Amino acid sequence: MKIIVINGSARKGNTLTAINAFVKGAGEKNEIEIIAPDKLNISPCMGCGVCQCHKGCVAKDDTNPTIDKIAAADMILFATPVYWWGMTGQLKLVIDKCYCRGMQMKGKKVGFIVVGGASTDNIQYELIGKQFECMAEYLSWDILFSKSYSANGKDELAENADVMEELETLGKNVK
Repeated sequence: MKIIVINGSARKGNTLTAINAFVKGAGEKNEIEIIAPDKLNISPCMGCGVCQCHKGCVAKDDTNPTIDKIAAADMILFATPVYWWGMTGQLKLVIDKCYCRGMQMKGKKVGFIVVGGASTDNIQYELIGKQFECMAEYLSWDILFSKSYSANGKDELAENADVMEELETLGKNVK
């Protein structure tokens, strides 16, 4: 299976730690590519609608090659730290640009990993989860998992053996 991981974090912290644990589990049987939006030149969606008449976004940036990879994937893992009670702008920018190929995103297998500083019963995780659930319903996504973790310190997630094992197992079990 081809898995695309979209890393919504620009830092090398807990979100990347979570991604790496998932990839460790999934990497044995799957082809995996990690997309780092902070390293790409992707302009915001202008809502012009021209993409619905043409094959892709009209922007002359990294949008179309990035969206081509996502559309070709069997599974998409969205991973984000919490920024102001929501997903990061970097991740949202890529999601917004998926509009140009939205119908090719239908029926994908998806997973969500959210890492924040607050305890996991905080509303911020619920808000992000609801946004992903709405996208999943609209695009008929098969949600394989949705996980939220609390971690403040740089290596806090990595030091939690139970979480690392859970993430690696999630990777091993994707089908």
